Amino acid sequence: MDSLITAAARALAAGDPLGALNRVALRSDPPALALRGIAMAQLGDLVRAKALVRSAVRGFGPREAAARARCIVALAEIALAARDLNWPGKALDQARATLEQHGDKLNAAHARYLEVRRLLLIGHLDLAERALAELDPTPFPPASRTAHELVVAGIAMRRLQAKAARDALSRAERAARQAGIPALTAEVESLSVMLDMPAARLIARGQVRPLLLDEVEALQGSPVLVVDGCRHVVREAGQAVSLASRPVLFALARALGEAWPGDVPRDVLVARAFGARHADESHRARLRVEVGRLRAMLRPLAGIRATKRGFALVPRPSGEVIVLARPVDERHAALLALLADGESWSSSALALALGMSQRSVQRALDGLAEGGKVQSFGRGRAQRWMTTPLPGITTTLLLSAALPGD
Repeated sequence: MDSLITAAARALAAGDPLGALNRVALRSDPPALALRGIAMAQLGDLVRAKALVRSAVRGFGPREAAARARCIVALAEIALAARDLNWPGKALDQARATLEQHGDKLNAAHARYLEVRRLLLIGHLDLAERALAELDPTPFPPASRTAHELVVAGIAMRRLQAKAARDALSRAERAARQAGIPALTAEVESLSVMLDMPAARLIARGQVRPLLLDEVEALQGSPVLVVDGCRHVVREAGQAVSLASRPVLFALARALGEAWPGDVPRDVLVARAFGARHADESHRARLRVEVGRLRAMLRPLAGIRATKRGFALVPRPSGEVIVLARPVDERHAALLALLADGESWSSSALALALGMSQRSVQRALDGLAEGGKVQSFGRGRAQRWMTTPLPGITTTLLLSAALPGD
């Protein structure tokens, strides 16, 4: 490896993409193309970055397997930054195995982190935790330790484990200071800000107030009956009934929970569950059927009592009922929550993360765009959606070691 390539790689590892470009911008050999691609990714030009790294992959010969593997890892990193979550996992696994065979444990671990972060984005927390458990960040440099702790914090936040998330962020902050890379520090600060923002709204006895993640966590072990509008479950003291696949039943449960200890008129329940403006006999008959189904599902936790004008939720003796709602009472709140990370998402990636059809996501995006809540750029397969303007520099974690060469 010549001196310019070495200097450019060190500049990238230190978070200085302009310094790297100053050394290799006019070169077109595969190692220089790879480094230029990573530099452009750090500067936010992901389209150009992808093209450069692909050119580097084609340029490396069969005897340069480790260099090609590092470029494949870089392509996966760029795809993750572009929220293209459909990139081939098999190619990344092969690249990781190649790097391990050549003794490049650092970039092999980074490939594993990329897969964990992808699993985290699409909500596969169990798989992400198992993959992360195979990694020991102790022998790695500060940048890699920061990446590890950020993933740990992300999983903890999604598990509603506020203390574990804060501990991980504290470790990430120390490692980021040691690394001295502004993008890493910004990543830690961004996640820390999210941790101190309202994670849900509490609705109880007609009152509404925001809850931090710590308060949401505290409710998990409390004896109150929780109608959870974030996960579409009804739970109490370790028992839970999922209504995620039964939207009508959950709409009824939430309406009854918000009105507790009072009842809800039948016309209101018909409107909440079926979207009907005026209830007729067919609606009332359907309501009786759906309430019967909900009563059967909630029997281990609570009852439902018919009243003169409607229905009321009946928790255990001396029990309380609360409703947890998303921080923003928006029909497409989950979609907006994904877009709130400041990155640009494709509709296919959003559909994968939300477990919805791409057509349903596209219709939702079109509606949000009409209301000025999201914006798009590009066309066709290159179209991306976001809620904020494109950032000047990426805050995603890029490879912390040199890509080309053995």
